[in-house]
Amino acid sequence: MKKTDETLLFPLVSEALEKLSEPNPKHFEPSGGFPSSQPDPSAGGPQPRYPKKPHYRAVFVSDTHLGTKAARADLLLDFLKSMTCDKLFLVGDIIDGWQLKSRWYWDTTHNDVIRRVLKMAKHGTQVIYIPGNHDEGLRGFEGYNMAGVEIAEETIYQAQNGKRYWVLHGDKFDGVVKYAKWLAHLGDHAYVMLLRLNTMVNWARHKFGYPYWSLSSYLKHKVKNAVEYIGKYEEAVAAEAERMGVDGVICGHIHHAERRFFGKTEYMNDGDWVESCTALVERMDGAFEILHWADEVRARADKAGGRRTRKGRGKPDAPLPVAAE
Repeated sequence: MKKTDETLLFPLVSEALEKLSEPNPKHFEPSGGFPSSQPDPSAGGPQPRYPKKPHYRAVFVSDTHLGTKAARADLLLDFLKSMTCDKLFLVGDIIDGWQLKSRWYWDTTHNDVIRRVLKMAKHGTQVIYIPGNHDEGLRGFEGYNMAGVEIAEETIYQAQNGKRYWVLHGDKFDGVVKYAKWLAHLGDHAYVMLLRLNTMVNWARHKFGYPYWSLSSYLKHKVKNAVEYIGKYEEAVAAEAERMGVDGVICGHIHHAERRFFGKTEYMNDGDWVESCTALVERMDGAFEILHWADEVRARADKAGGRRTRKGRGKPDAPLPVAAE
């Protein structure tokens, strides 16, 4: 990206976010803009009752890759609407600038995700955006605020128990991204092709009533080199966190949700929203947990008695836990 493009990027993105933060006349919520788990204090008379949403101290989401057909924006939007939180960390690769430069794709659900994040920021959630390698055009604007969204290169998050966690995207520990960017772009194209194949496989599975299954995740766990790469990445990030003197690290980048310890250093990866559809949350009692949202949606559909059977009977409540078309 040219330097002039980088200079123009921030004001253009900021202006777009400001427009998206304006109310959308096509979307109306009974709460008049307030989170649906809370009544509108300006309204008179008895207030309608809505199911109470879970509230978290912090939520960590990364690798949503908005701007690609593989992005599960429907499941992400469903997740963001299902909860409230004090802090929302967007841990890189939220918007896929690499793919948008070569092939433009942006639908209304992607807009709705951005609107939801901005609405959360407007109603008191602190939103911190840490750019990754796919949205690297926003790097260099650390300290700026876009429509209530703070941009940071990385940050330290203090959990309820007082432990300090280093929060970053994590691509600087990827030797291919750091030292052979052309190879990273080549790998990205191969990965996009794999995700398209994943889409076709899940389209067929959906037709026969089977739930979502990630072909790319399966191959990652079966291919020896991929398993070794993930292991070395986790070790490298945890080792640097230990050197910094923090208690743990929270990152993304490799699309592999994980919680484990390397010695006394806790490593947590929040996963992605193109394969596993996962988020890392800190509950109000201070416990961390990885949420697998496709499984949550599937369980919700099962409970409602609407999951499709192999004979195709019944319809699950939206969104379907299948790959994006």
